[in-house]
This record gives sequence, C-alpha cells and structure tokens, in this order.
Amino acid sequence: MDEQTPKPEPSIFERMRNRLTPDGVPADERGRMRMVMESLVLHIHPAKTDVNSMKWTYTWGLGGLSALLMTILGLTGIILINNYTPAAPQAYLDILEINSNVWFGELIRNLHHWSANLLIVVAVLHLIRVFVTGAYRPPRELNWLIGVVMLLLVVGANFTGYLLPWDQLAYWAITVGTSIISYIPLIGQWLMQLVLGGPEVGANTLLNFYSMHISFIPLAIFGLMSYHFWRVRKDGGLTLPKSSKQLDDPKPERVTTIPHLVNREFIFALGWSAAILLFAMFVPAPLEGIANPALSPNPAKAPWYFMGLQELLLHFHPLIGAIVIPSLAIIAIFTIPFFDLNLKSVGVYFRSQRGRYLTALAIGISLIATPVWVLLDEYVLNWTLWLPTWNTLISNGLIPLAVILLPVIFLDDWIAKKFQADTEERALFNAAFLFTAFIVLTLIGIYFRGPGMSLYLPWNMPVVVH
Repeated sequence: MDEQTPKPEPSIFERMRNRLTPDGVPADERGRMRMVMESLVLHIHPAKTDVNSMKWTYTWGLGGLSALLMTILGLTGIILINNYTPAAPQAYLDILEINSNVWFGELIRNLHHWSANLLIVVAVLHLIRVFVTGAYRPPRELNWLIGVVMLLLVVGANFTGYLLPWDQLAYWAITVGTSIISYIPLIGQWLMQLVLGGPEVGANTLLNFYSMHISFIPLAIFGLMSYHFWRVRKDGGLTLPKSSKQLDDPKPERVTTIPHLVNREFIFALGWSAAILLFAMFVPAPLEGIANPALSPNPAKAPWYFMGLQELLLHFHPLIGAIVIPSLAIIAIFTIPFFDLNLKSVGVYFRSQRGRYLTALAIGISLIATPVWVLLDEYVLNWTLWLPTWNTLISNGLIPLAVILLPVIFLDDWIAKKFQADTEERALFNAAFLFTAFIVLTLIGIYFRGPGMSLYLPWNMPVVVH
C-alpha cells in the first residue's frame, strides 16, 4: 500500500522551511538564493494563479508596468542626483554637464524624463481599467483609495521634477502651474508662498521642489505601492471576468505562479524596457535656454498634464475652474466605491453589453460637444460683457457652470429613460463623458492654443521669436 501511494511534493513553504530543492533534497547556496527570490515573489503573488487572470487583454499589465517605470525612475534618479546641484543657475549647468560629459548621461536623463511622463499615462489607464471592470467594489475599496493617492503623488513627482532642469520651459511652466494654488480661498496666497519659498519661482522654489522630489514623494509612492500589491493578494487577487466564474468546473484551472506567471511578467518587463530604452535613444528630453524671469514666453503654458486645468481657467472664474471643478472630480473619484456597491458585474468590462454601448455613446457625444462648447465660449458667449454689473464669480463662474451641468443632467435623465440604464451604467456613462471632455480640453490646450492663449490651428501657429 505504501509503495502505491506517491509521496506528495513538498510545497514552496515547506521547502523554504526545510531548505529543500523542488526534488526534496537539501539545497546548496544557489538553491537557497533561489528560494529567497521565490519568497519575495510570493509576498505579492499567491502560490497558484487562476489561468483566466493571466490573460493580458484583461489587465494589460498596467499595474506591473507602473512598478517597472517606478523602478527605472528610481535607478536613473539615483544616478542623476549624484551629478546635480539644486541651486540656480548651477542646476542648468549641471544638466548641460550630464548631457555632455557624464557617461551615458543624456540617455539616463532621457530615460528618466520619458519614464516619468509615461508613468502618468499608465497610472491613469490603470485607474480606468479598474473603474470600467468594477474592481474598486468591496472588499477592494481601500486599495482603490490607495491607487488614487498614488496617482496624485505621481503627478506631484512629475510636477516637482519639472522645475529641476531650470530652463525656460520648466521655469514658466511651474510659474503657471503654481499660480493655480493662489485661487484657493483664504489660504491660497499663503500656501503658494509656502510651496514657492517666496512670492515667485526662485532659488528657494528649486530647493523645495528638489527636496520633495527625491525624498517624501518617492518614499510615499514606493511605500504605498508595496502595500497596494500586497493588498491585491489580501483581497483575493485580481477580479476575474464573469465568464470565468461561470465555467462548468466549479474549480477553475490554476497553475503555479512560478514559473508560469513570473515568466510572463519577466518577458513583459523585458519588452517594455527595450521599447523605453529605444525611445530614449532617439528622442531627447526637452531642454531650452536657462531660466530667465525677465523674459516670459508667449504663450506660457503649464506642464501638459495640467493643460486641461489651464484650459478651464480660460472659460471659468478661477475659483470655479481651478478649485471647484477639480475638487468635485477628486471627491467623486474617492467616494465612488461607497456608492456603487453592485457586485454582480465585478470583473466585467463596462458592466454589460448596454454599458459598452453607452460608454461608446458618451465618448462620441463628448468628442463633438466639447470642441463646440470651446468655440462658442471663445467667439460667441461673453457672460461678463452681457452682465457687466454682476459679480464675476457669478457671471463668469456659476452661470457657465450651470450651462455645462444642465445638459449633463438632461443626458443622464435621457439614457435612464431611453435605455433603462441602471445606476452603475449611468455612472459609467457620465464618467466616460466627463473624462473624454477633460482629455479634449487637454489636447486643445496643448496643440491649439497659441500666442495670447488664442485658438489657432497647429499648422497656422505663428512663429514667436524670443
């Protein structure tokens, strides 16, 4: 009987405890190192993984790509720190030195710059993927909040790092970007001076931004990221598509994380690393002339990821465009897990077939309505001229906001009656509509705003000589 009963294979945890190889024999030094690496992997991954969760078309590897980009940023950042002085004008001279005389210095700076920009895009896409699959619902609401905080920190890391080259592009982008802080009621001016270290962007600002960029922000991101990955496992792993839960077999196929999942992740990381490296080799990070506070470019634009906000400031009173609208958006993002509690569609892209149709409809309407509204507000609507005696907060703030919100409310009511959309489908429709509008505003600000922040077609943009 004993001869017919096969001896069970020791688990990874038993092997680690007893220092055994996969064959059950005592491990040598190399075997012990391998077990240490396996234990690190299994801190963020379960020992076995559902085959359905390994499909790239479900997660697109966005969480792993974010971690890879953070790793690249950490490694390249350490090299750059060793060749950089956070003082004006020496900072600019150090950048020139890095580009010219440090071995692979320009390539390292390019890698750092483009990885930072790509990280914003990937983090936003990751948040969208979690949203459209309903993966923020209980018990994952805490991890959703952590993810939103990390996205804000990533934007903060990019913003503080933007100033460090101390060139014209960086100086005036930060000047425009930080001016938004001054619109916060009561404490705006005080807070802006605290951030800048004075009344305007200067040497103290550079030192403040450098300190935040290399200490608090990256430490917070890496700490939250570690907890975020651990929490994914703690909450039961990835949310799976509904179809995978309805298989005839009540126990879906599971494979060992090592090597099946780890090999895929390694190949994915290798491919993206090669692509980013190749891009950095041929596309240099931007660098203009040294910062000159006396010479303002026309137009002076914020960093690209704040161009949507800058565009809003052209259409609304600063309190509405810079504070109220962004604050409402952030509050909505933070609180959605506590209102959308339907667990039936967790893991299903866009909730349902109707949800997919409504999302496409929302994107299409927004792609048409947003540019039309921008053109009307630029050339037709002029509330302050029509209501000269009214407070500008009302004439150029609350009234335009009401003009925007009323059609959104009517659209929401229309899809509820026309398509019998439920609460989660309506939330999906509104989110898709508003996010698409923000993307369109960002693109208009980047490509269609010229001197004086007037509207121009990109190919008709006047050439400004400084």
